[in-house]
Amino acid sequence: MRVSLFVTCYNDTLFPETGRAVVSLLERLGVEVEFLSRQTCCGQMHANTGFRGEAFSQAKRLVRLYQDAETVVIPSSSCVAMIRDQYPGLMEELGNEEQRKQFAALLPRVYELTEFLVEKLGVEDVGAYFPHRVTYHASCHALRGLHAGDRPVRLLKKVRGLELAPLENLDRCCGFGGTFSVKNGEVSSAMLAVKLLDVLETGAEFCTALDNSCLMHLSGAMHRQYAGMRTIHIAQILASTQEQPAEVSP
Repeated sequence: MRVSLFVTCYNDTLFPETGRAVVSLLERLGVEVEFLSRQTCCGQMHANTGFRGEAFSQAKRLVRLYQDAETVVIPSSSCVAMIRDQYPGLMEELGNEEQRKQFAALLPRVYELTEFLVEKLGVEDVGAYFPHRVTYHASCHALRGLHAGDRPVRLLKKVRGLELAPLENLDRCCGFGGTFSVKNGEVSSAMLAVKLLDVLETGAEFCTALDNSCLMHLSGAMHRQYAGMRTIHIAQILASTQEQPAEVSP
């Protein structure tokens, strides 16, 4: 099987180790990975702030770039949710019939990483090794947008050496929400403070999620409080082996 990795602009700019982990993981599972260097952004931040034309421009580009891809894998539930939830409206409002047809043909081939592993490849044990106590934060887009359910947890439970610490109030938002945290800073900070209490209560060494955006938000609060817990994208845990341990920031 051949997949095209849409790494997301967020990961490409701030968390390149996540993209490397996805490639390492998929290749270990026998999947051929291609990376199209002309990829940019899904347009989510533009759409969420009312810049419909700019968001449509990014949507058009993404659909055109991946129209011949066998499968597109994305290590971000928020970007996949953008494609599934907002692209149809953008195409209907600003696109033409040909663009709508191209998008409709591409959409069933777009997968979030854990969705691809469990639903497309049919695997839960990916041969990972990560000897740490870990808690899982369900980001809003994963939980409510993609309805990921317990899929990430099932994958984590198969990781050798990993102790999974249950997180209370799993459905509680961390307060990031992209531009929400900028436009509504006080509300966002209050939500983050409450979420962090639950996360720290687990006593985990690491907090993981499907989205580095949420993890960055949580990591900032942990750092400011000298909490001693670190964050790590689920792709890095699943890519980790005894021979090649995960890239973990200090």
